[in-house]
Order: sequence, then C-alpha cells, then structure tokens
Amino acid sequence: MRYAQPELVDRLAAAYVLGTLSQRARRRFERLHRDRADVQLAVGGWEARLNRLAASVPPVPPPHRVWQGIAQHTRPRSASGQQRARWWMPAGVGALGVLAGGTLAAALLFALPSLLFTPDQVAMRMGQKLPQSYVGLLTDAQGNAKLLVSSLRHGRTMTLKVLGPIAEPAAGRLVLWAVPADGAPFMLGTIPMRGSETHEMPDTSEKLLSRVSRLVVTAETEPNPTTPSVTLFTGTCAKLW
Repeated sequence: MRYAQPELVDRLAAAYVLGTLSQRARRRFERLHRDRADVQLAVGGWEARLNRLAASVPPVPPPHRVWQGIAQHTRPRSASGQQRARWWMPAGVGALGVLAGGTLAAALLFALPSLLFTPDQVAMRMGQKLPQSYVGLLTDAQGNAKLLVSSLRHGRTMTLKVLGPIAEPAAGRLVLWAVPADGAPFMLGTIPMRGSETHEMPDTSEKLLSRVSRLVVTAETEPNPTTPSVTLFTGTCAKLW
C-alpha cells in the first residue's frame, strides 16, 4: 500500500476510528500511528468529527440480547456445549453479531475525547520519532476545527486538509496567511472548500515558517492582496520537534 497518499491515510484513519479495520490491517495502521505525524493528525480529525456526531445523539442502552450474543461469541464452551447450541441457535444470530458490533462501535465513539488536540498538544504527544514538521490546526470563532495545515521542516510543499464544513465566500476566495511574531503577514495560498490539496511553496518550510507564530484564513477579493482582511479562522503554527 502506498501509505504516503493523503487520501489513503484519510480513509484508513476513518476506518480506524470507526473500528471497521480488520485485525491485521488495524495492527499495521497502529504501527503507522505511533511513528507518523500525518497519521496521528488524521486520526485526531476523525475523532473530533465523529465525537461531535456521537454527542448529538442520546445514548441508548443496548438490549439484553446483545450482551447475550456477545457472551455466546466470546466465552469458551465445551465441544458438547457447542454441539447442543447448534440445535437452538436462531438463524438470525449472524445479524445479532452485526448489531453487537455496531453497538460496540457506537460505545467507542461516545468514549472518544471531547476536546480537539491543539498543535501544541499534538507536539507534546508525538515525541521524537516523528518527522520534523510545521503544523497548524485552524478553528473558527466557536472553536470548531476547520483546516489542518502541515509541511515537512525542509520540504517545499504544504498540505491543506479541510476538517469541517466551510462556507463559500460571497465574493473572492479564501486565503491562508502566515503571521510572523515580528513581521508583516504574508500569503501562503488559497485553501480548498473541501477535501485536501497539496501546494508548492516558493521556499522551504524552514525558511518560510520558522518565525511564524500564527496562521489565519481570510476572504479576499483582490487578486494579489498584501494584507489580510477580516480573520475567519485562526490557529497556532507549531513546530513538531
């Protein structure tokens, strides 16, 4: 598998959070999750989205028959007991297993952490085994995650991934800006309205972003704006090393 493709990483992260990966695929993905920044951030994005979905649905206790079905499939039985069970086992026990799996998946969603990881928290969790990168998680005024920005430290490309719904501007386009701690903001490029994109940069991340403390997104109507207008999304530009 070509685990370097952002689309593949995103699909695997979604399946991992939902609990639908096979046992072997899950073990492979967990190894990637331990060692790669982009994989951990993709998982964090899916956890944040699905956690909001789970929180909007009232919890429903599973029926007693679900726990009985789980027990029948997980508790060891003698060979004679297994033979006797075949005589009364209903034809719908397979459907019961699917229902049990769905219930467990829902329980996992409710157990997910309710807070989004900020770039600083991600950096603390990642340690030294991950590639050195610049990462920004941009949110709106309500704290909803909207955009994930990442680039390897000495790379010349920048990956932009939309994490939440973004409304089309009434005019113009949405622009990503870098805001240095001691200088004027400069434009990094436009952002996608959905999905993910990879942009070429005029220089390496190290030269462009080493002194950048914040990233912001604005709506601009001019073809080549020199200063940002009203900020729509903002986030810290974190160094992961």
